[in-house]
Amino acid sequence: MTRHDARLLALDWGTSSLRAFLLDADGQVLQQRAAARGIGQLAEPGPAGFEQALAEIAGDWLRERPGLPVVAGGMVGSAQGWREAPYVPCPADVNRLAASAASVHSELAGNVLLAPGLVCAAAAGDGLPDVMRGEEIQIAGALHGRPDWARACHVVLPGTHGKWAQVRAGAVLGFRTYMTGELFALLCRHSLLGRLMPADGSTGEPADHAAGFTLGLEQAGRSAPGDLAHQIFATRTLGLQLDRQLAPHALADYLSGLLIGHEVVSGLAHLRALDDAPGTLPLLLVGDAELCTRYARALTHFGHPATAQTGNTAPLGLYHFALAAGLLGAPR
Repeated sequence: MTRHDARLLALDWGTSSLRAFLLDADGQVLQQRAAARGIGQLAEPGPAGFEQALAEIAGDWLRERPGLPVVAGGMVGSAQGWREAPYVPCPADVNRLAASAASVHSELAGNVLLAPGLVCAAAAGDGLPDVMRGEEIQIAGALHGRPDWARACHVVLPGTHGKWAQVRAGAVLGFRTYMTGELFALLCRHSLLGRLMPADGSTGEPADHAAGFTLGLEQAGRSAPGDLAHQIFATRTLGLQLDRQLAPHALADYLSGLLIGHEVVSGLAHLRALDDAPGTLPLLLVGDAELCTRYARALTHFGHPATAQTGNTAPLGLYHFALAAGLLGAPR
């Protein structure tokens, strides 16, 4: 197939990056592009910046196919985006997302349909509200064509702000957010911990990296309430010359294992508190392959292996969203 078979332009538009996908009538990706044109990286502020970014990444596609439907998910629909698509309360499935979508007019593309995010009020049991924007589309993509998963499953989406979501009957019932990725980046780049880490953390023996990550998981598993701050400081002490237990290139792996380990321990405990004993329902890992592999190792370490790793499901989720919104005919 060629781009001339395209029936949908799908935009995964985050804070730092923009990814565009040309999809056919069945949701298959014909072509894709990426650019550092997230909502925080526009050439100029306001609608003009969004128009320019869209023209840069997909202008030729849109000129070749006038009237091509365009959908977008992610931070582009936030209060800082092109236009706000208000959060939809849980429980919500892709049909409810489509019914609550916002649209913005583009001089190049006509109407662009924006996916709303999700909000759950105190679903974590601690009285705190939670939100997601973009992950709801990834979840829709992971469930598309899998009625067994849509019936009931748990979805873990690692990232800067990782999500643990509960799905029933195709709808997201609730979820928890963990700032694991952002904490890792801040501690490595803006604290004294990073001073012992080599600039290129990929150097060194693979066994050293694996050992550092496993040690972090073990510390997380043995921790008591309040231990995390002390265990984080061990990223420094484990690498000091006076009693070096980890090579410098393995310190980031220890910190990664520690933070991911604490997240996984908490996430699994929360599932048990919901009377959803881990292991009785499919547990899906959705997102970046390398990061999901780390989470898979952590889940296995704590006795609850992931059922599947799906990779990037945003294009299929945007297709499912467009289908639910009536922008496409029935899939072939």
